[in-house]
Amino acid sequence: MSLAFRRGLLRAASPVALCCALAGGARGQEVLPEIVVQAQRPTPPRPAKPAAAPADDAASKATKLDIARDRLSPRFGASSFDMNRAAIEALPQGTDTSITKVLLQAPGVTQDSAAAGDIHVRNEHGNVQYRINGVTLPDGLSGFGHVLDSNFVGSLAVITGALPAQYGLRTAGIIDIQTKSGNALVPGGSINLYGGSRQTLAPSFDYANRVGNTEYFFTGRGFTSDLGIENPTPSLNATHDRTYQGNFFSYASTLIDEATRVSTIFGTTSNHYQIPNNPGQSFLPGITSAFGVSQFDSANLDERQVEQNTFAVLALQRSINGYDLQLASFARYSTLHFIPDTVGDILFNGQATDVYRRSFASGLQGDGAYRLDDAHTLRAGFTLSGESTRVSNVSTVLPSSGADAPFTITDDNSKLGWIAGVYLQDEWRLTDTLTLNVGLRFDQMWQYVDANQLSPRINLVYKPFDGTTFHVGYARYFTPPQQALAGPVNVAAFVPTYVPPDTTKQDPVQPERSHYFDAGVVHTVLPGLQVGLDGYYKIARDLIDDGTFGPGLVLDAFNYEKAVNYGVELSATYSNGNFKAYGNLAWARQLATNIVSNQYLFGADELAYIANHYVSTDHAQIWTGSAGVSYLWQGTRYSADFIYGSGLRSGDFNNDHVPAYTQVNVGAAREFTLPDVGQFTARVAVVNLFDTSYLIRDGSGIGVFAPQYGPRRGYYLALSKKL
Repeated sequence: MSLAFRRGLLRAASPVALCCALAGGARGQEVLPEIVVQAQRPTPPRPAKPAAAPADDAASKATKLDIARDRLSPRFGASSFDMNRAAIEALPQGTDTSITKVLLQAPGVTQDSAAAGDIHVRNEHGNVQYRINGVTLPDGLSGFGHVLDSNFVGSLAVITGALPAQYGLRTAGIIDIQTKSGNALVPGGSINLYGGSRQTLAPSFDYANRVGNTEYFFTGRGFTSDLGIENPTPSLNATHDRTYQGNFFSYASTLIDEATRVSTIFGTTSNHYQIPNNPGQSFLPGITSAFGVSQFDSANLDERQVEQNTFAVLALQRSINGYDLQLASFARYSTLHFIPDTVGDILFNGQATDVYRRSFASGLQGDGAYRLDDAHTLRAGFTLSGESTRVSNVSTVLPSSGADAPFTITDDNSKLGWIAGVYLQDEWRLTDTLTLNVGLRFDQMWQYVDANQLSPRINLVYKPFDGTTFHVGYARYFTPPQQALAGPVNVAAFVPTYVPPDTTKQDPVQPERSHYFDAGVVHTVLPGLQVGLDGYYKIARDLIDDGTFGPGLVLDAFNYEKAVNYGVELSATYSNGNFKAYGNLAWARQLATNIVSNQYLFGADELAYIANHYVSTDHAQIWTGSAGVSYLWQGTRYSADFIYGSGLRSGDFNNDHVPAYTQVNVGAAREFTLPDVGQFTARVAVVNLFDTSYLIRDGSGIGVFAPQYGPRRGYYLALSKKL
């Protein structure tokens, strides 16, 4: 298939389903950053008669319900990287750090371009699940719109490995976010202003309060910058890369009684992007004009993308007589619209496609836990969600002769799909030091393909003595494709065009099925120093992958028939008074063979080679590292972090990789008080301190459209005033 056809035919958007939360320490109290890498320990025994909170202490009652909610979704046997709010605030950019950059501090999380979803967990493409207060949010459509703002996060965990049965569908990594509530919620708020290089400006606000048995908080942020998406050139500033973004998030909960509460979560974002240009490009060979235009500078292309995301959650929680229960309803509405430069895209790519995606998803989730006795804790739950999607493409193309006679091809499809799942598991404390967790999960999908799977899970956790925990586990996974990425396309309509496909074959995208093995140990070497080592091996059938096949940052899904994914992660954290440090290093490989769905996206040479060879997936990186340090000295917190990558894949059939890189960021923050004005926090940060120019993508490889470079050096200031 011609490269231009692959670049011009746009169909779907990347899975980003994020949610937002806010938390932190008491105002005026120094909260030390905490970053923890751990294998989840067994659930501690529940006291027979927990002490009751004072009748008027709504905050303490809410905190007890927070603890009860945590018991519904333990991370038993999995690997977990945890950051509290103070740890996020200790990063060089503090809570102005984008959530994807925060996640890069976790072991085995790889940086990628915005088009590819920004991050990969353990070399997986997508397959990341976002949860807020234990409720799973459905996938959205945004390719690079950040629905989650780190200013909302109270505590965040990245959970990987052989997961317990309550975690299903998206299983490469669980981004578990908890909101601020109970004793952690202190009335008050702040107004904030952040800005700096690339004409970046980001005002924000937050406010929290408690009225009787009701507590609430809300926060909002605006953001604009001349670096909305990665620069396709190594220049200091991108061309045509302005972005305007805004988001709002709110949380509220009301105690019905000591054992029951109702909570609501709401979030919305609106993001507008210019697609950055790569000057000096040549017309597609054989094309001399479009709509009478024969001269066009690629620096003047005007492609844009607009994304909208709104989500809401209503949850009822009850904890009484040994039972912990939560029933939640959720909904999400998401749209994506790529607007091409019709004349320019035809000249440079052979066609121009206006892409519109719309998704509305809603459903129910129920989780319950019951401590049967000192040895057994039973857990069970279900999820049911429906999603209505519309995928619309209007392509302007040239006839096969290349004559300047453009015509349009319209391709629309809609689908109402369903996903349901149930699970049951038993946490069995065999001895005081050895605990076994066994479970079964059943998932059913009714989408473009109907399929189901019964998935056993088993984890063993051994704690021979304080400070050391071993874990080993096996999980069977079932991962449906994102519905908006899996719909059919009228490929035959493009055969009589100037950029026809090499094949019209498009077998449907199948759910991914895999066996996952994981083992690790976490050991406290000495007071304040904790080290973790974790290894994993995955065997997959119908591995789901996504790629960008056009100028819009829009993804299309396909399957590899067989794949393996394996790696080792080493992590360490150290804390000594006001000094905190952490470091991670991961080695990983993901290899796959034989593309068995949506074959029309690929050239005949690619299909033939991959059918007979294992190739590295385009998002696979062999070495990934991150580290950070912070020190509070005489009221000023100094901090630094860095990320390292050996390079994502490039070249024909992904047989090479882009050069290795390191990016270092530094910052300092200080609180101060002005008489008669109030309390302030000032922060200065430098991103990419050494101004390293490095490639994230070079535009080559399977399912890669354009080059993207990491950010050049930038200087940023932030000022926050407490209300």
